[in-house]
Amino acid sequence: MVEIPARLAGKPSWLLTQLAVHAHRLASECFAEVGARGHHFRVMAVLEEFGAVSQAELGRRSNMDRSDVVAAVNELAEQGFVEREQDPRDRRRNLVTLTGAGSRHLRRVDRALGEVQDDLLAPLPDEDRQTLTRLLTQLLTHHQRA
Repeated sequence: MVEIPARLAGKPSWLLTQLAVHAHRLASECFAEVGARGHHFRVMAVLEEFGAVSQAELGRRSNMDRSDVVAAVNELAEQGFVEREQDPRDRRRNLVTLTGAGSRHLRRVDRALGEVQDDLLAPLPDEDRQTLTRLLTQLLTHHQRA
């Protein structure tokens, strides 16, 4: 293992960045293995939890740029994982829904991503994993409000 200067190793921002790079690599490999992408997972997760929503709402709930939402929805629709229909209450917008095939695909991706979480957090006991998740959520929530 390469020695890191104490000034870096003692900075949570540096540690989080290094871990984020590693976590992103693991997640990207996982998504590739199951024929998905991170944006796909985010879109399908929103649709599974909140039901049919507009593309604009998908962007807000998944914290994705509008053009990324459009691209992800197009790709998922081509694969039969989502459907896009005109909103009967507002013909200017589309509602996106998750199909049965999309729900099954989401479960496959979720299982694979669960394994990534286990690999990433392997050195930590369950209680520490829960604590880490709680603390990261607390930090993220605080900084999203700011």
